[in-house]
Amino acid sequence: MDLKDQLQNLFPDHEPDENTENSSEENKLWMQDDPLICKYEKRKGKATTIIEGYTGADEDFKKLAKELKTTLGVGGTTKNDQIIIQGDYRPQIMKILKEKGFSVKRVGG
Repeated sequence: MDLKDQLQNLFPDHEPDENTENSSEENKLWMQDDPLICKYEKRKGKATTIIEGYTGADEDFKKLAKELKTTLGVGGTTKNDQIIIQGDYRPQIMKILKEKGFSVKRVGG
């Protein structure tokens, strides 16, 4: 007996919705024609990777930042239309963004 059957036994009058495709729409980000710029800087003696040039919605921008941080397992923030990641992760970030369909330009070094 799986979870669906158990829930049906607990709530016999409930009819499940067939709209399970909504989860795939939530993960889609706005794609742009201009490339994102991925650059390296040192701030207060520490390495940082900065992604800038995203022209989509602010909500999509924050989703992208969170996904990058969780995938890499590092800290970071979003400020002034930039995603700031702690550490030098340019190759990994560029690979992740290219897999998502973004065009990426590497700047500096």
